[in-house]
Amino acid sequence: MMETIFYSINEGTAQVANDINSMRSYRAGSATESYQEQVRNVYEIVKEIGEKKPKLYERAQRMAARYSRKLAEYYNSYYRNEASCPSVMISGAGNFPVGKKKKQNARRETLLNDWNYLESYARKIEGLLTMSQPILSNDEQAIELLEEKLEALKEKQENMKAVNKAIKKKDVAVGNEELRDMGYSDNDIAELRKPDFAGRVGYPSFSLQNNLANIKRVEARLKKLKSVKADGTKEVECEFFKVVENTDLMRLQLIFDGKPNDEVRSILKKHAFRWSPSNKSWQRQLTDNAKRVLPVVINEINALDSIA
Repeated sequence: MMETIFYSINEGTAQVANDINSMRSYRAGSATESYQEQVRNVYEIVKEIGEKKPKLYERAQRMAARYSRKLAEYYNSYYRNEASCPSVMISGAGNFPVGKKKKQNARRETLLNDWNYLESYARKIEGLLTMSQPILSNDEQAIELLEEKLEALKEKQENMKAVNKAIKKKDVAVGNEELRDMGYSDNDIAELRKPDFAGRVGYPSFSLQNNLANIKRVEARLKKLKSVKADGTKEVECEFFKVVENTDLMRLQLIFDGKPNDEVRSILKKHAFRWSPSNKSWQRQLTDNAKRVLPVVINEINALDSIA
C-alpha cells in the first residue's frame, strides 16, 4: 500500500499568525488539516497514476513526496512571516512597527511566488496521467527526468546540511524551532538528536558524502545524455549492415537487408543486441560500451563463411 508522506506544520506559529491578524479564534490543528488535505489530493492522483500508468508510478511518488515537503516548508514560512508583525486592525495605530510591516509585505511577495510554483508542480503531477509512459534510456522525457532527480538530490543535500546546522545550535530551543519550520515533527527531532552507535547526531557525514556522489553521478549522466542528444542521429553503412546511432530512441541499431542466419544471430545476441520488430533492427542501448563492442561484432561476422 502506498504511504502518504506528511511533514509537520508548526501549529504554535500558525496560531500566533492567526491571533495577531484576525478577530477569529484559532481552531487547534486547522493548519495541519489544511496542509494534509492538499497532500492527500495529490496522493490520490498518484494512486490513479499507479493504476493507469504503472511505469510513471515511481516518478509520481517521488514528485508527491517532494511536493509534500515543499508545501510544509511553504506553510511554515508563511505562518512565520504572518506572525512577525500584527495587523494594524488588531494592534492599533499607536507605535505601529511600519518598517517591520514593510519587510513582512515584501516577504509575502516571495511567498506568493513559492505558492504559485507549488500549484504548478501539483498540476505537473496530475499531468503524468496524460503523459506517455517513459523508458528512461530512450524516452524524450529522459533529460527532464534526470533533471528532476538531480534537483531532488540537491535539495536533499541542502536539507541535511540545514538540519545538522540547526542541531548544532547551542540554544536547543532555537534549533528545534528551525527544525519544526523545516517540517520535522517533535518525534522526528527526537530521532535526529538521538546519538547513533558512534555518538553522531543528525545526518552523519557519510550520508552527505553518499548523496553528493549520487549528485555527481546524475550530473555526469545528464551531461553525457545532453551531449549525445545534441549530436543527433547518425547512420553509416558497413559491409554487413547499416549502423544507426539513434539518439531519439537512444539505441545503437544494426539494420540488415534480410534476415541474418543462425550464426550471425547468435553473435548479435551474445553481444546484447536484440531484435526489435517495431524498429526492424537489431539493437541495444546507445552507450560507449555498445560502440566499443561494434567492431568486435563486425570482426566475428567477418570470420564466418556466410551471413545469409
